[in-house]
Amino acid sequence: MFNNYVIRVDFSKNSKFPYYLKNIVGFLIPSAFFQKKLPLYVDRKVDKDLQRRVDYYNKVEENFVVDPKVKTIKAFKKEKKKTYFFDLFEYLRYFPKHFKISYLFGDVTTIPQVPTIVKSRPIAGDNQNSILMKLNKVRHFIFVEDKIDFVDKKDILVWRGKAHMPHRQAFVQRYHDNPYCDIGETKKNRDPLIAWQKPKMRLNEQLQYKFILSIEGNDVASNLKWVMSSNSLSFMTKPKYETWFMEGTLIPDYHYVLLEDDYSDLEEKVAYYSEHIDEALEIIANAHAYVAQFKDAKLEDRLSLLVLQKYFEKSSQLTT
Repeated sequence: MFNNYVIRVDFSKNSKFPYYLKNIVGFLIPSAFFQKKLPLYVDRKVDKDLQRRVDYYNKVEENFVVDPKVKTIKAFKKEKKKTYFFDLFEYLRYFPKHFKISYLFGDVTTIPQVPTIVKSRPIAGDNQNSILMKLNKVRHFIFVEDKIDFVDKKDILVWRGKAHMPHRQAFVQRYHDNPYCDIGETKKNRDPLIAWQKPKMRLNEQLQYKFILSIEGNDVASNLKWVMSSNSLSFMTKPKYETWFMEGTLIPDYHYVLLEDDYSDLEEKVAYYSEHIDEALEIIANAHAYVAQFKDAKLEDRLSLLVLQKYFEKSSQLTT
């Protein structure tokens, strides 16, 4: 299976060509092959840590009935062959084709009315109908091999990205010319006279900075995974949305440096961690330990199948 991505630091993102090639070839393999292998993943004893993650992704505890109009796995196979499709079908093919599954693709920021497979969900509130799976992972699950020590990096905060959301626009307008930052919007077709519009930065360029901002867009901050795997320090406001990365479990000032929602303490935090190197290195070590749990490909496969198995059990399609 194609779960984890470690990116070379001279590229700006993962190439989708090998991703699509592998998944298209895999799509042609009969599902019966995978269904025979399902017991190898789900019939073994599940320890407490593994069950904790399964129950975090799939919080449904009461049995429910799937709407008759919901697609079967067989019908799902006719969906457009994009990243979301392949990432979900990779595990759906282990189950009988007549099973039904409710799903929503894209940046989901609301909670569905019925238990539904999604990539993202709000952290606050009763979100049990939002069942997380590892979707669009070729874009979101990027880990870097950072060769630069924290102490050898620049003492300022960096960020590049699109600023189409109001909170991003407010941030870049406020900090694009701040001496503590190298901040810029990279969206094309903007007026070139806009002061905060700057060229894109490759990952290896951003890794030259001690501090990297992770700022939510439509849902989560897509750079958070690779920032936390680097030797730089992630700066972030308290997240409002989460994905398979379980952003809701991250501890402020332990896994990342917490910023006020209006970023008013940004300069203070940059100055503080520029001087308190030991504390910065401790947070980076904690971030690395957190990221490590997502790098075991076999464990990630098993988790994904267990999350789906729980969905089919609670929807009374699978009995144990």
